[in-house]
Amino acid sequence: MTDLAQAGTAPLSDDGPPGRAAGRALRRAAPALLAYAGTRLLGLVVLAIWGAFADKSPHQLLSARWDSLWYTRIAEEGYGYTLHLPDGAVHSNLAFFPLLPALERVISAITPLAVADAGLLVSSVTSLFAAWGIFAIGDLLYGRRVGVTLAVLWGVLPVGIVQSMAYSESLFTALAAWGVYAALTRRWLWAGLCAALAGLTRPVGAAVVAAVWVAAAVELLQDGRRQAWRTNRSLLAGVVLAPLGWLGYVAWVALHTGSVTGYFDVQNGWGNGFDGGLAFAGFIGGLLIEPPFVGGLGLLLGVGALVRLAVRCVRQRQPLPLLAYGGAVLVLALAAKGYFGSKPRLLMPAFPLLLPIAVALARLRPVRTALILGSVGLASAVYGAFWLHGTGPP
Repeated sequence: MTDLAQAGTAPLSDDGPPGRAAGRALRRAAPALLAYAGTRLLGLVVLAIWGAFADKSPHQLLSARWDSLWYTRIAEEGYGYTLHLPDGAVHSNLAFFPLLPALERVISAITPLAVADAGLLVSSVTSLFAAWGIFAIGDLLYGRRVGVTLAVLWGVLPVGIVQSMAYSESLFTALAAWGVYAALTRRWLWAGLCAALAGLTRPVGAAVVAAVWVAAAVELLQDGRRQAWRTNRSLLAGVVLAPLGWLGYVAWVALHTGSVTGYFDVQNGWGNGFDGGLAFAGFIGGLLIEPPFVGGLGLLLGVGALVRLAVRCVRQRQPLPLLAYGGAVLVLALAAKGYFGSKPRLLMPAFPLLLPIAVALARLRPVRTALILGSVGLASAVYGAFWLHGTGPP
C-alpha cells in the first residue's frame, strides 16, 4: 500500500502541459479501458442474442423502459409531469435530478439523435470515463494492475448492464470517481466541480460531497498553518462548491412545490426515503419466514458480504475520503426504503468496496485473473439479459 493510503491525500506532480499529461494518463489507462469496453460489448451481444429469441428489442430495453422514459419526458417537456396511481401513490418527475435529461436535450438538439438515443450516448461515453476514473484511483493507491482489475470488476458487476442503459448511473459514477480522485490528489476546484455536478445527477451525490469535505479536513489537519493562505484558498472554494448541485436542486424543488420539504415529499410519493434500513430489514425478514427461504437467505448473505467488504476496506487502510464516499453510498442504498429490486443498481457506484477483491485478484497469475474475470463477465452478461427481459425495473 502506498503512502497515500496511509496519509489520506497526496499531490500530483506538475510534469508538463495538461494535454501531454492527459495523453500519458490515457495511454496508461488504455488496458483498463479496452478490457472494460470488452465487458460492455459482451453484455450487449448477449442481450441482442437473448432479445432475438425473446422477440424483444434490445434498443427499447436499454433506452425506453422504466426510468429511461422519465428522463426522456423531462428532456422533451421539462418538469411538471405527475402520475397518480390507483393505490394512491403519486409519482412526480421532480424525483429525477436534472443533469442527465439536460444533456439528453442538448445532444438531441445539436445532433440527429433522438432524446432516448442521446441518453444511450451519454451512458456509453461516461461509462468509459467512469472506468477510467476507477482505474485511476486503483492505480494511484496500489498500482496499475490493481487499477485495471478494479475497472474490469466494476464492469462485470451482476447489474453491469445498467452501465449501458439510458440511466444516470454511468454519468454519476464518472463524476464521483473523478471527484474522489481529484480530492485524493488535492485538485480542490476539480473535486468541488465534480461533486457539484454529481449532486445534480443523483441524490447520492451527497456521498461525493462527503468525500471532498473529509479530504479537505484531512488536508487542513495535516498542513496546519503551512501554506494556509495560498493552498487553502482553492481548498475553501472546492469545499463551498461541492454541495451546490445537490442543495441547488433540492432548493429549486422546494420553491417549485412551495414547501421546504418539497423534494422529500416527492420521494415519499414514490415510496422512497431514508428509514435507517427498517423497511429493507422487514422485507428480508418476510422472505425468511416463508418457504422456501432461499430469497431471504440470499439477501442476508449478500448484505453480510457487503458489510464484510466495508470492514476489509477499513482494514486495508484506504484513504479517509474514499472510505467516506464508499461508506455513504453503502448506507444510503441499504438504509433507504422503496423498491428493493433496485438496491443492486443503487450500490453500483460503491466501487471502493471492490478494492479488496481487486487487490487479491491482482496477486494471482495474469492468466488466472483473466479467466476469473472473463467467467464472471459472461455470467454478468447472461444475468443482465435475463434481468432486462423480466417485468420489474432494474
